[in-house]
Amino acid sequence: MTATVPDPSSRSTTVSITPDTDAMLRDLNSQLVRADLIERDELTLATVDISVVMPCLNEEDSVAACVEAALAGIRRTGLTGEVVVCDNGSTDASVSRAGEAGARVVHQPQKGYGSAYRKGFEAARGRVLVMGDSDGSYDFSQLDRLVAKLDEGYDYVLGSRFAGTILPGAMPWLHRYVGNPALTGILNLFFGLDASDAHSGMRAFTREAYDRLGVATEGMEFASEIVINAAHAGLRVAEVPITYHPRTGESKLHSFRDGWRHLRFMLLLAPNWLFVLPGTVLFMLGIVGELALLRGPLNLTADRTLGVHFSVLFTLMAILGYQQLMFGVFTKAFARGRGAARPDRLLDSVDRWFSLERGLVVGLLMFLIGCGIDAAVLVHWLANHMGSLDALRPVLLSLTLMTLGAQTAFGSFFLSLFHGSTSARAAVPCQDH
Repeated sequence: MTATVPDPSSRSTTVSITPDTDAMLRDLNSQLVRADLIERDELTLATVDISVVMPCLNEEDSVAACVEAALAGIRRTGLTGEVVVCDNGSTDASVSRAGEAGARVVHQPQKGYGSAYRKGFEAARGRVLVMGDSDGSYDFSQLDRLVAKLDEGYDYVLGSRFAGTILPGAMPWLHRYVGNPALTGILNLFFGLDASDAHSGMRAFTREAYDRLGVATEGMEFASEIVINAAHAGLRVAEVPITYHPRTGESKLHSFRDGWRHLRFMLLLAPNWLFVLPGTVLFMLGIVGELALLRGPLNLTADRTLGVHFSVLFTLMAILGYQQLMFGVFTKAFARGRGAARPDRLLDSVDRWFSLERGLVVGLLMFLIGCGIDAAVLVHWLANHMGSLDALRPVLLSLTLMTLGAQTAFGSFFLSLFHGSTSARAAVPCQDH
C-alpha cells in the first residue's frame, strides 16, 4: 500500500505503508470507535430525575406531541429528565417521529401493554417513573402535579380521571358508566382498597417503589396488577385529579376481552372471593338443608313443600361448596409456598391443625359414617323382605358424607405437597412406569 504526500518543495514523495503500519492504523481506529461508544454508553447510563415512559403501537399522529408535552412537563418541575418510548411493533412512522421529538426509543417485540411498559421501565434511568399512553389522551405537561405528590413522601401516585375531568368523546359510555366503575368496585371490594380509577393509564412512582411492585403481567391487566401489588407492598398511595382527552387515532382496547383479562386476574389473586366465601355459603346451605329434610318433606305453607327434589339440590350444594373450600385452601397454600401470600387466618388454622395423617383419619371417618347410614338402610330393606324402599333422603346424606370423606383423604395428600414440612418440600413426584 502506498500514499503520495506533498512536501514544501512541491515535489511528490512516495511513502510506503507496510502491512504492520496498516494494521496499527486499523487498531487505532477501532480504539477510537470503542472510546466513542464507551463515552456514549456512560451518558446513556447516567441517571436523571424523571423518566416518562410511553408504550407505542402505530401512534404516528400523536406520539410526537406527547413527547413534547412530556418534555415540557419535566421542565416545569425544574428537574432533569428523559422520555422513553417503548415501541411495540409499530409499522408506521411512530419510531422516527418519537425520536425526532426528543424521545429515546426502545423496542419490545413481545406484544402486550404490560410487556411494553416493563421494557420501558427497564430502560428508564430516572429515580421517578411517570407512565402514560402515547395516544394523546393524557396531558403530560401536567405531570409536575404527580411528581409533587411523590416529593411529599408518597411512593405511588394515581392520576384519576373520575376524580378529575373526562372530556366529551374521551371515554365510551360503556367504559365510563359500566366497565371502569364495575372493575374498580370489584378491585376495591376484593382487596380492601379505595381507588377511584384503578385503570387509569397515567401514574407516577419512585424507582424504589416500582422495584417493590414486582409486576409480571403482559397485557392490559398490568394496570390492575400495579394497584393490587402496591397495596400488598404497603406503598403510600395518593391520587391526583387529571383531565382525560379524546385519543388520537384508532383505539387498541377490546372492551370485553380486556375487561375479562382484568376480572380474571383479580379473581386469581382473590381466593377468598373466588373459592372460600361462595364455598362456605354453598356448603352450609347444603348441609343444613339436607339435615332439615332428613325426616321428610318440610312444609313451608299449607300448599308449599320442600320435598325430595330439594334434598338432591342440597346434596349437590354441599359437595360443590366443600370442593370450593378445598380449592381455596390449596390456592392459599400454593401462594404461601411461592412467598406471595399475605397473613391469612384460615391458612394459619390449617397449618396448626393439619397433617397428612389427620386428614386421612377425618376423611376415613366421614366415609365410614356414610357407609354406616347405607348399611342401616340396607338392613331396614332386608327386614322388610326387600319390599318397597323409601329412603332416598338418608341415602343422599350417606352419599354426601362418603364423597366428602374421599375428597378429604385425597385432598390431604395434595395439600401435603404444599405444607411446610421438610419432607413435603423435599419430595419430588415421580412418574409411574
